[in-house]
Amino acid sequence: VFSRLAAEATDEVLAEGVPRDRILVSRSLDLRYHKTDSPLHIFEPDDGDWRTAFEREHERQYGYTFSNRSLEVVAARVAVHGRADSKAALPDALTVSRAGAHPHKPSEFVTAHFAGREHQTALVERTQLEIGEVVRGPAIIVEQLSTTVVEPDWQAEVLPGGELLLTPLSKSTESSDARRRAADASSRERACNEATEQADPIQLEIFNNHFAAIAEQMGITLRNTATSVNVKERLDYSCAIFDASADLVVNAPHIPVHLGAMSETVRRIIADNPEMRPGDTFITNDPYRGGSHLPDVTVVTPVHDATTGQLVFFTASRAHHAEIGGITPGSMPPQSRSLAEEGVLIRNFRLFAAGDPRWQELRTLLSSGPYPSRSVEDNLSDIAAQVAANRQGVRDLLRLVDQYSLAVLMAYMRHIQVAAEQKMRAALTRLGVGEYSFSDALDDGSPIQVRITISPPPVENSGLSRVPQATIDFTGTGNVLPGNLNANRAIVTAAVMYVLRCLIDEDIPLNQGVLSPIEIVLPECLLNPPDCGDARQCAAVVGGNVETSQRVVDVLLGALGLAAASQGTMNNLLFGDDTFGYYETICGGAGATADGDGADAVHTHMTNTRLTDPEVLESRFPVRLLEFRIRHGSGGAGRHRGGNGVVRRIEFLRPLRVSLLTQRRGPFAPYGLQDGQPGSLGRNYLSSPNSRAENPHELPNQITIEVAAGDILTVETPGGGGFEMPSVLNRQQVMRGDTDG
Repeated sequence: VFSRLAAEATDEVLAEGVPRDRILVSRSLDLRYHKTDSPLHIFEPDDGDWRTAFEREHERQYGYTFSNRSLEVVAARVAVHGRADSKAALPDALTVSRAGAHPHKPSEFVTAHFAGREHQTALVERTQLEIGEVVRGPAIIVEQLSTTVVEPDWQAEVLPGGELLLTPLSKSTESSDARRRAADASSRERACNEATEQADPIQLEIFNNHFAAIAEQMGITLRNTATSVNVKERLDYSCAIFDASADLVVNAPHIPVHLGAMSETVRRIIADNPEMRPGDTFITNDPYRGGSHLPDVTVVTPVHDATTGQLVFFTASRAHHAEIGGITPGSMPPQSRSLAEEGVLIRNFRLFAAGDPRWQELRTLLSSGPYPSRSVEDNLSDIAAQVAANRQGVRDLLRLVDQYSLAVLMAYMRHIQVAAEQKMRAALTRLGVGEYSFSDALDDGSPIQVRITISPPPVENSGLSRVPQATIDFTGTGNVLPGNLNANRAIVTAAVMYVLRCLIDEDIPLNQGVLSPIEIVLPECLLNPPDCGDARQCAAVVGGNVETSQRVVDVLLGALGLAAASQGTMNNLLFGDDTFGYYETICGGAGATADGDGADAVHTHMTNTRLTDPEVLESRFPVRLLEFRIRHGSGGAGRHRGGNGVVRRIEFLRPLRVSLLTQRRGPFAPYGLQDGQPGSLGRNYLSSPNSRAENPHELPNQITIEVAAGDILTVETPGGGGFEMPSVLNRQQVMRGDTDG
C-alpha cells in the first residue's frame, strides 16, 4: 500500500516541476487496539517497529498498554513534499523587501490587552497591505480565513510572495521580554489575589465552562478507548472533578445516580489512604463506601502540586461493567440475598502505586472469590479506559493551572460551589417555609417515606455556610430487606441532589454546593443498611441502585408537588451464559407536570443511558429484536397526560440464562398528582415456539429463568402518572385523551 501511494503522490509532485532529488516521502499509520474507536497517528519508526511506537504513544496519552491485544490499521498515509531551496530564495526575498520597506498607516484602532495592560491596537485588513509595507505592533491583521496578531515591540512585513514576516524590534527585544515577563507575573499575582477574595461573574462563567468541558472530554476519552457495549453504546458511565476535600466541583451530563454518590467514594479513598503519592490511582466498587452497586466500578486519580506536593484535586470516573461476577451472568441477580452473591467486591485497591501499574494483581482479584467475573479481560479494558479518562482530566486541569495559576483554579472551584449553594437557597426560599411529606411503596409493600422541612434562610450567607435550610427525613421507611432492593446513603444522596437540582431553573453545574443547605436524616432502614464488613453478611444492594433509587426520586417529587411519578423503574434486562453477560435498561413513560405532558419512551431521573442499537445488539449477541414500539395508552390521564411506556420483544437464538429486575408491576402504579390518573403497570412475559402466542406465560417483577432457542421475551414498561383532573363535566373527555393539553 505504501509503495503504491508513494508512487502516485511522487508523480504528482514531479508534475509540478520539483526535481526528484528534492522530494521527501514520509509514511504513517492510524492504529488502534481491537474493539476500540480512537486511533493514534504514528509516523514510521526508524527501526520499523510499529507496535512499539504505537504503545509508546498510547502509554503517553492514555497511561496504559495491552501487549497481548491485536492492533487494527484504520488508515495508511503517505505524504510527499517538494523541498524548496530556502538558502537561495529567502535572502533574496528579504533583500528585495527591505529595500522597499515602508510603514503602513492604519486608520482604525481597537482596545486590546497584552500582558495585563490595555493598548490601542491597529486593526488592519490584509487586503489593504502592499508588498514592502510594515505594520508595527500592537496590531491585528485580519483576512478571510485567518487573523495575525502582532504583539507590542514586534512588526509584520509583507514579503514579495505575499507572506508576512514577523520580527521583534531589535532595539528593545530583551527589555521588552523582561517587561512582558514582569507584567505577566504582576497580572497573575493580581488575578490570584482578586480570585481568592471574590469571584468575578464573567470569570465564574468561564471557569464553569472550563471545568464542564474537561469533564465532558473525560467522557469522550472513556468512550473512545473502552471496548464494552455497555460503555461504547449505552454510555453507562460518568466523569467528574472533585476538590481536595472530595467535594464535587463539576460533572459532565452523564448518569445522575453515579454523580451524586461519587463524592462519598472519594472521601473514603482519602480516609483509607492518608499517604497518597503522585502517580497513584485507586479503584473501588464498594456500595458501603460510596459505591452504588458492584457493577459500577469507580476509578479515582488524585492530583498533587508538582512544586509543593500538596493534594489539590481529584478526577474520577464510574462505569457500569456488564459482568463483575455473581450468581448470574450480568452481575445483577434478581434473587441475591447478600453482597457476596452479586460479584467481586473491590474495597480499596491501589491500581497505580506512584505510577507503577498493578494490572496482574487486579486480574487476580477479579478472578477470585466464590463468584468471579466471567469477563476479566473486558473488565481490565474498561478500567484502563477509565484510567485514560482520568488522566485526560488531569492533563486538562494542569493546563488550566499553567494558564491561570493553581491559586486561581482552586479559588474558582470553591466559587462555583458557593454560587450553586446561593441558587439552592434561593430555590428553597421560593418553595416557602413549611413541611412537605409523601410516601410510596415498592412492589412488595415496603414503604419509602419522606418529610421535607424548609426553614427560613440564614440572615447572612457568604461562602459555603453549611447552615441547613432544609431537612430531608426518611424516618418511617421500611426495614432492611432480605432481598436486593436495599439502597445506601450514597444513592439516597444522589437522588436528593438530583431532585434539588431540578428546582434551579438555570444552567449551573451539579456540585456540592447544591447539598450545602441540606441535612439528610437517614436512620437504619432499607435505604441505609449497616456495613457488616464481610460481604457474605452485608445486605444485597444491586436492585437498590437501579430500582429503589427511582422510588426515592418519586417520593421527593411527590412531596414537593413537582411532578407525577415517572415509570419508577429502570426495567433491567440481563442475559448471558458462562462466557458473556449482556445488560440493558429499558425506557418508559415520564410523569406529567403542571407545565405539560410527560414524555413517551424515555429514561427518567436516575438513569440517563441509551439502548444498544439494534444492529449492534443483533450482531454481537445471540438475539433478534422483534419489536420495539411505544405502548400507547399507558400514560395516566389528566389535564396533562403521563408519558407512554414501550413494548420490547426479543427472541433468543440459543439457550441462555435471562434475568429481570423490575418494579411497578403491581400493585403500586406510578401515581398521578392533583387527581391525575396513575400510569399503567408494567408487564413481563415469555412465550415459546410451542406455546400459543395469545396466552404467554407472565413473569414476576424479579426472576432468573433458563430460555431455549426460539423463546420470546416481551417487556411492557410502565407509563407515567397524569397531572390534575379537571372538573367532573369534562372528566370523561380527559380520560379519552381528547383535550388539547
